[in-house]
Amino acid sequence: MYKTILVPHAGTQAGDTALKHAIHIAKSSSAKIVLLHVVEQIQHPVTFALSASERKNLLEAIKDANEAIKQEMEVKMKNKKALCKKSNLEAENMVVVGFPAEEILKVVKDKGVDLIVMAKRRKLSGIKRIFTLGSVSRKIVEHSPCPVLILE
Repeated sequence: MYKTILVPHAGTQAGDTALKHAIHIAKSSSAKIVLLHVVEQIQHPVTFALSASERKNLLEAIKDANEAIKQEMEVKMKNKKALCKKSNLEAENMVVVGFPAEEILKVVKDKGVDLIVMAKRRKLSGIKRIFTLGSVSRKIVEHSPCPVLILE
């Protein structure tokens, strides 16, 4: 039924649970799993009070920090990909820098994703947890052209 399942993974236990669900679903339909981690770009602070060299150094340091985080997550996502391989499933991992909802929706379009399996990040208790999604989850649900399975 599904050909490509996207698992946005934040490197958390909840992401691992989403991956387990995706593997279970993929086994029954021989779907490919695309693991995606989005490194939330460190925002550039206001730099008008800095000299040109200070501004350049600051922006370079931010770029280096984003790249270091990206490389670290690439290693972690390769380990997650191995779980898919153990289950004899085709898998691909991607690590990108940007805004999570935007990047997830780009991958959905570019990879022809049939299903998104993801964990919500916002952890609330009581009745609020039933009715409240985080901003990323909400954007995905509202704008995704394919079904979305959100796990807690």
